[in-house]
Amino acid sequence: MDDALVCPTCGAAYPGTERFCASCGMPLVRPESDAADRARPLTPARERARKVRPQYTEGPLVRVAGARHQAEAELIQGLLLEEGIPSMLKRSRGFDVPDMLAAGPRDVLVPAAGAGPAREVLLQADLLETREPRPAVERPERLLAVLVGVVVLFGLLAWVATELLG
Repeated sequence: MDDALVCPTCGAAYPGTERFCASCGMPLVRPESDAADRARPLTPARERARKVRPQYTEGPLVRVAGARHQAEAELIQGLLLEEGIPSMLKRSRGFDVPDMLAAGPRDVLVPAAGAGPAREVLLQADLLETREPRPAVERPERLLAVLVGVVVLFGLLAWVATELLG
């Protein structure tokens, strides 16, 4: 059984097709070969992975916050990780800066199952606005009226031009 996995918390054995422990919910790992492997220090990536709660890993990614730059986005990501919520950073749309620069707005994305708890964490940290997000256009009927007016004006100009030239 070379592809067997074990729970790092309770030590229960599982087949290689499982990903989380049924009793405690921890991510499963490959069995350690000897006691020296167990005593080795955790890598930063492994330490981060151990903080993630499995119940927050389900569903598609959704945007929960925006940051003005990379450093602010990493701060938000750290706050979420401390609560067990995994997150991902993505450059906001419409901002053209080379990848090597940390400038520019970032979106903080979390799995759908962690969106509610993530918003709660960000509200407690005063990093999220409490009011509802407003629409891109405050009064869409006014925008529609302006667009109709522009179309009518161009139609009238086209008619006058055909009458004068034709």
